[in-house]
Amino acid sequence: MPSNVKVLLVDDNPMILELLRHALAQFSTVETINDGADAWLKTVDEKPDLVIADCSMTGLDGRQLLEKIKSRSATATIPVILMATKADINEKLKMVQDNVEDFVEKPFFVKEAAARIKKVVDKISLEKMTREAHGGSVVRGNLEQMNALDVLQSLDMGRKTCSLTIKSNGDACSMFLTDGQIYHAQCGKLKGDEAVYKALAWTSGSFEIDFKGSSKEQSTTQSTQGLMLEGLRLLDESNRDTEENVLEA
Repeated sequence: MPSNVKVLLVDDNPMILELLRHALAQFSTVETINDGADAWLKTVDEKPDLVIADCSMTGLDGRQLLEKIKSRSATATIPVILMATKADINEKLKMVQDNVEDFVEKPFFVKEAAARIKKVVDKISLEKMTREAHGGSVVRGNLEQMNALDVLQSLDMGRKTCSLTIKSNGDACSMFLTDGQIYHAQCGKLKGDEAVYKALAWTSGSFEIDFKGSSKEQSTTQSTQGLMLEGLRLLDESNRDTEENVLEA
């Protein structure tokens, strides 16, 4: 399904530009530019939802592009991800960390970099859906566009307070969050952590976020991050068991 997030990817290395463009195109609308000055003009003119820039470009580099974006009121709210070495992140870029949505450490594996960027893209996508939602407080989507893990990561990163209802094949799971942390979940007779784990395994269906939803009950025992990590572990374990059974058959 086409993404509602427009990404401007900036790097003067054509190989990295193409590899990342291909990876990010799986979940966003990507435009590439190999020059920082041109990227600044494009940002002012088109106002992308996210700018990803390399810090080692000749001419206007990623840090300078960031400073220009944040210095102008019309572009100051555009999120920026910088690609840089670990040394540069810890030293040269320390003063701009508060203005950066995230860093991608170089050198990187494209798959890992894309996964890190996807978390930011999903957060932006959810924020756009919220702004564009009719009725104000309710956002609806489908799991093919953003799966349960992506939704929860976005709510966690955005520190959202809401209820989240996920439906799949006739089943429904309701979760309640405060500042991005799940404090109660119920899926049929399952409550708490087990209810979250079940919903994380669903790959098709729909979700609904109600920013006015709440519950007085508390049933979970871990943070949202902890629940997601354990849910993924259980899912991987289940998939391995399934593969072993197929091989044995």
